[in-house]
Amino acid sequence: MSNYQVIARKYRPQSFGELIGQGPVKVTLENAITQRRIAHGYIFAGQRGTGKTTVARIMARCLNCFEGPTAHPCGKCASCLEIASGSAIDVIEIDAASNRGINEMRELRENVRFRPARDRYKVFIVDEAHQITNEAFNALLKTLEEPPEWVVFILCTTETHKIPTTIASRCQQFSFRSVDFEELVGRMEWICHQEGITADADALAVLAQVGEGSVRDSLSALDQAIACCGTTLAAQDVRDLMGLFSLDTMGEVTAALEAGNSRTMLDLVQELERNGRSLQHFCRELARYLRNLLVVRISGPGTRLIAASPSEQEKLAEVAKRFSEEDLTRYLHLTLELFKELQYALQPRLVLEVGLLRLVYAGKMVSLEQALAGGAPPAAAPKAPPAAPSSAGGGTSRFAPRASAGPAAMPSAAPPFAPTAGASAPPFTPTAPRPAATRPAAPPPPPAAEQAGPRAATPGSLQDRLTNALVEAGRKMSADAVAHSEVVQAPDGITFRAPKDFMLSLKSAEIQKAVTALMGRPVKITVEVAEGASASKAGPASSAAAPEDSEAMQRALANPDVQRFQELFPGSQVRRVDDLKNYEV
Repeated sequence: MSNYQVIARKYRPQSFGELIGQGPVKVTLENAITQRRIAHGYIFAGQRGTGKTTVARIMARCLNCFEGPTAHPCGKCASCLEIASGSAIDVIEIDAASNRGINEMRELRENVRFRPARDRYKVFIVDEAHQITNEAFNALLKTLEEPPEWVVFILCTTETHKIPTTIASRCQQFSFRSVDFEELVGRMEWICHQEGITADADALAVLAQVGEGSVRDSLSALDQAIACCGTTLAAQDVRDLMGLFSLDTMGEVTAALEAGNSRTMLDLVQELERNGRSLQHFCRELARYLRNLLVVRISGPGTRLIAASPSEQEKLAEVAKRFSEEDLTRYLHLTLELFKELQYALQPRLVLEVGLLRLVYAGKMVSLEQALAGGAPPAAAPKAPPAAPSSAGGGTSRFAPRASAGPAAMPSAAPPFAPTAGASAPPFTPTAPRPAATRPAAPPPPPAAEQAGPRAATPGSLQDRLTNALVEAGRKMSADAVAHSEVVQAPDGITFRAPKDFMLSLKSAEIQKAVTALMGRPVKITVEVAEGASASKAGPASSAAAPEDSEAMQRALANPDVQRFQELFPGSQVRRVDDLKNYEV
């Protein structure tokens, strides 16, 4: 019969001094024991493998040690040895996953009445406490609130929100956090030294990544790696054993993104299928890799935000320098959406191929501002393959293909995007109207009698002062409405006669406030529609355009950005120019 004991149990902490990662919990419980402020109920909550049950056992040893209660149990007395081996008669461990009913809780309640057989305290450690039924919790309520002086309850759970508030309010609650990456690697390095195992930093980093902050999971992975690789652990062997992907494999993805190479993406999926690798797991690892690239791009190498060895962080930093933060953020978002789709995909390979191609097309996008500024010369722009409609972005995309194959820095704001010259627009890209053969000439100005514009106000008049006051107050639309009005002042009030389009602005509260401030008293305001006057702009189908239409069209066509856009897209038209100041917001 083998007497082998797995590493996770063999090196289980037996005192608070051996505990790693739970500083606040350790300090609080040590002080409580030293000051004899021992509660009758505790709740230990946290993710798996962070030491909840281990701390509960250490707590029992501290309370029942022959030299105690003490924060530093001797580890030699009968009580300490029996608790460590799990055979102490006065320390009862209950698995609530299989003892969750009301009958088990009634039996526990009866057991509480009897004094400890030998030790100072009778300690009940309830593991997976959240699985106890509500009826069983109700049966335990009174006992948990006022137990005998020799009883201590310790409830361990990974889902603290499932513990009824009536139970939680009767206990002290401690939150166990995930163990820090460096602490976890240091612990495994010490264990390897004790076991005579040679392991490089990258191999231990891989094992720590597998554990995701759980000491037990990481030590179980270490035990498995030793069984596979013997006394020498290499990073690549450990990755293959755990089904992880190396940085070189992930580097193929970023190299394809940088070069805009769609073929590499398809070959990569083919290789995954041929080797029987999980496509969902690959997508998950790709999301983690892109997240690490984004973090190291922002924070630089050596950051504690990435669970990786120093050498791996340096490699990540080298790759991250070739991309902008905006590009990496977009890649990460698309990959997370792809991972979500793969969970329910009937054809995972097809979904993964399309998703990776989306990443390539996303790297060829350029902002409209950059295109107009000349960031992508039309003559040098290579043709990009048409992009598939993007459902991974959660709706219609605001991006268009980038003219250059490599990643380009996106502006900090998020303007609408348009295709650069030479790149075929994907179906989801918003496009301008279909270009005509030649640029249309500006429509001829109408007769002067039909022009409707601001009225010339006499300097110092009420209209002039009111317009200036509104401009200074930042009410430009209201000021424009006054400028287009005929202002008639009478003893009983003020009348504004203006085109119908300005009625809403003239009836606003800003006009009333400005008039009151100028006149020094409340004044009645009347708004009338001027006969035969309208500030409305004619639509595209109108036979005659207002003069301000012609002027606005001329100004628009003279704008350098508009001219640059028409150079990039020959034959494009400016169909209509709207003046935003005519619209009250």
